[in-house]
Amino acid sequence: MSLSTLLFQEAGSLPTKIAQEGMGFNFPPQASTNAAKNDSLYMFITNVGIFFTILIFGVLFWLVWRFRASKHPKAERTATHNTPLELVWSILPGFVLAYMFWVGFKDFLDFRTPPTDSYEIQVTGQKWKWSFRYPGGYEWDELHVPVDRPVTLRITSTDVLHSFYIPAFRTKMDAVPGRYTKLWFEATKTGEFAALCTEYCGTQHSDMLARVFVETEEEHDAFLEKISKWFEGMDPVDVGKRLHGSAGCAQCHSLDGTAGQGPSWKGIWGKQEMTDKGAKTVDENYVRESILEPGAAVVNGYQNIMPTYKGRFREPEIEGIIAFIKSLGD
Repeated sequence: MSLSTLLFQEAGSLPTKIAQEGMGFNFPPQASTNAAKNDSLYMFITNVGIFFTILIFGVLFWLVWRFRASKHPKAERTATHNTPLELVWSILPGFVLAYMFWVGFKDFLDFRTPPTDSYEIQVTGQKWKWSFRYPGGYEWDELHVPVDRPVTLRITSTDVLHSFYIPAFRTKMDAVPGRYTKLWFEATKTGEFAALCTEYCGTQHSDMLARVFVETEEEHDAFLEKISKWFEGMDPVDVGKRLHGSAGCAQCHSLDGTAGQGPSWKGIWGKQEMTDKGAKTVDENYVRESILEPGAAVVNGYQNIMPTYKGRFREPEIEGIIAFIKSLGD
């Protein structure tokens, strides 16, 4: 199943499936402890609004019909006001609004106060992808979390404002450059879900998607073991090829010669590039410097928007990128 198909399922394109898994009303399935609270308050507010809309318009139409001019052609206005009635329609809705505020405020505090023993994952947004760093420093382009265990996401951005949103968990938080924000959830069912960016962040904002996998503890431990040494036994070129697609490189660096937000990797190896620091030859040292210190020498005609991968790429991964670019020819 493609990520776009998964996203449309959760957004409401398959209402039959959603009605079976969630609470209906075109909502995504409820897959976290937060979801039921959020949906319950939302539906309460919606139903209250529907009730009073029907009540007010019903009374209005009845009064228009009851006291129509054709039935009372010479009627004179004698009513001024009705104090008990005015108190009722002012005080009773006030209690309802106070209840909405109290429940919403209480749930807000719960949603924004992570448990002290929660499992923490670092989330980084950048134009235009999400990356996730797990305990041990391992980074991946998919979010994997254990089921029935509180998880805290520590979120930041390397460039502009993004917003990380998992519809099935009813959790959303801005990713702000230069600071950390947090959200937490406890997933209640295993499976695959979608995450997306809900803050317009540039031309490829709608492609800023990620897969979310909820697993058992055993499956999650196996996943961490896998990503700790995913490149072992692989050809360096294959390592670089995978990173080009999964680490966000493809968002800016094409493989067909087309210029994007950054220079194409096709035919770049051995080429002399004119940068703001003078001519640079694209070789091992230049590629390594561009990965770790992307602002050290910016190619003329391009903006200095690439985030650093220092502390994110391990040596075999850097060597894989170099090998892959080299394999594309000179």
